[in-house]
Amino acid sequence: MRRYWLIFAQAVTVCLAILFVVTTLRPDLLRLGGPATSQQAANGRPPAGRDVGAVSYADGVARAAPSVVNVFTTKHVNVPLIPLPDDPVLREFFGQMPGVSRREASTSLGSGVIVNQDGYVLTNYHVVQAADAIEVALKDGRRDVAKVVGADPDTDLAVLKLATLRSLPAATLAPDRGLRVGDVVLAIGNPFGVGQTTTQGIVSALGRNGLGLNTYESFIQTDAAINPGNSGGALIDAYGNLVGINTAIYSESGGSMGIGFATPIEIARKVMDEIVKTGTVKRGWLGVEPQDMTPELARAFNLDRSATGVIIAGVMRDGPGARGGLRVGDIVQSVNGKRVADTIGLLAEIAQLPPGQRATLGILRAGKPVELAVMVGTRPGKPR
Repeated sequence: MRRYWLIFAQAVTVCLAILFVVTTLRPDLLRLGGPATSQQAANGRPPAGRDVGAVSYADGVARAAPSVVNVFTTKHVNVPLIPLPDDPVLREFFGQMPGVSRREASTSLGSGVIVNQDGYVLTNYHVVQAADAIEVALKDGRRDVAKVVGADPDTDLAVLKLATLRSLPAATLAPDRGLRVGDVVLAIGNPFGVGQTTTQGIVSALGRNGLGLNTYESFIQTDAAINPGNSGGALIDAYGNLVGINTAIYSESGGSMGIGFATPIEIARKVMDEIVKTGTVKRGWLGVEPQDMTPELARAFNLDRSATGVIIAGVMRDGPGARGGLRVGDIVQSVNGKRVADTIGLLAEIAQLPPGQRATLGILRAGKPVELAVMVGTRPGKPR
């Protein structure tokens, strides 16, 4: 028995010694896949069987990219010619031509997203603003002319309709309010006219407003690179669902600085549906000039410095607010029981109310709470 025990102890000692030598001199021999794995790593290839789907967005881009189009707009400008001098020889050849003008065309680039197989394209209003002719180019090389079905300058959105192409690759719209700060997003568009380009980033913030870009603002902020020409293009999630329409950037150089803004799909969807149905977007309106509450104004109204609400600084004569009894100096604190803290909140609450509906405004008048029933009017549209 003692002999067997000595043989076993010697075998274990030899194995441990071999293991120590191999671990010290050739540790790669102990890894799964041996030298082949090391060779694959040296070639920049992932080891066989490793899941790379978590770090690649190729499937999502392949799903969304065909629905993103390039938008070419042309505006014709009348340029008066210099009148010909009163010379008999020139008159003989050209006749009397003072005041004759020629037409020159200026072309700009943008992007758009096909949202319907029947040829509806969603883009930015500023991309097609005042355009005399619009042409759309698909990723597969097909081209078609388009017309503006309707536009909403207050959200900087417009809907186009292609003239002839049908059965088109339409984008899949993401569910409303499905984004979170930190989610991966990709911007697809035609920056600087170089061709369709995809950039990647994350959602930096949601509900950005007060930027002075649009009347109604609730932007997705992202650090995915958005450059001139990306306007109207798609902001998608990692699975290829459309979550926003790229709209603007903050930049001191004209190029991307990591601060881009996109209109959320829940806003774009409502605007698009109403434009397709009626050709325009109708919003509620009071006809008042609102002003944010500040600590100084709160003190002037004998209120606590932390008081919130919107001060009515002006009331349009015969407007909905005036007819409902609103006065200069009233402080609106709620709309239909929902608190409003600032001008943006008040405008947003009134805008979503159907014109012709009564809204109950909770106000402070001379320090006393009062409720007013105001018939909401229709916000005047901006001329194109």
